[in-house]
Amino acid sequence: MIQIAVLSGKGGTGKTVVTGALAELLPGKKVFADCDVEAANLALLLSPRERSRIPFFGMKKAMIEKESCVACGLCAHACRFGAIRAGTNGLFSVDPVRCEGCGVCAGVCPERAIVLRENQDGEIILADTDLGPLVYAELKPGSGNSGLLVHEVKKAAHREVRGQDLVLIDGPPGIGCPVISTMSGIHIAVIVTEPGIAAMHDLKRLVTVSRGFSLSLCAIINRADLHEGYAQAIGRFCADEEIPLLGKVPFDPTVQAAVRKGVPVTRFGCPATAALRDIAANLAEILGEKASDRLKGRNE
Repeated sequence: MIQIAVLSGKGGTGKTVVTGALAELLPGKKVFADCDVEAANLALLLSPRERSRIPFFGMKKAMIEKESCVACGLCAHACRFGAIRAGTNGLFSVDPVRCEGCGVCAGVCPERAIVLRENQDGEIILADTDLGPLVYAELKPGSGNSGLLVHEVKKAAHREVRGQDLVLIDGPPGIGCPVISTMSGIHIAVIVTEPGIAAMHDLKRLVTVSRGFSLSLCAIINRADLHEGYAQAIGRFCADEEIPLLGKVPFDPTVQAAVRKGVPVTRFGCPATAALRDIAANLAEILGEKASDRLKGRNE
């Protein structure tokens, strides 16, 4: 089983559109995971049929046991997140949205009136699609994202593997903890970028971070015809870094139409689909080489 993550140095580059296209075009049986847990949009393109939900508990939250509280205010003074405030009745309470679960308030409370309790931050959703199982997550409003939830989504996706050849991950943007968690243990990272100064900068940052992992890198330039100069610069950067450029996708209004219909763009005959078919074919060649190397490693 090979694991591929589609990543981007910044948001809005078309990462989910590319993932949805690869879901249809890559050969073999697949399991899908949406690790962009703050904006899990892959389900919008794959029409999932929900099977079950798993509660996700992130960091613990502080709670004040009012019967033990003497309203000394030490906890409110110690909290650097402004999560503890006095009410009109003089009693203190914790705002769970502001609380970071650091436990300082519990440490300074002379009456041991503050405890840290489990807090459900969201749910992991298991679903079926016509292309294979899909795992994604929903965060509750105000809940923070972390690499832990990404890790749990990946674990749930691995439990869905029953003879499938490929785990295809729609990863989060940027270079933060969720991206680090996504890249851990994968075999290939497909970086989606676009021709612009911000995207170029973030592409370089993501490549630098990825060098700390044992994985192969590939790149795709989306909306490549919007600025020929930057597209060429990205191509030169990829060549210098020995990163295979799988292809370039032109700006195509059909992509927006497909997203509005909630289907992969590959269901339409258009320039973007033609480019994505070539990209999938190039990636399939790399997958074949990767699978061959893994099999060879087992036999040696």
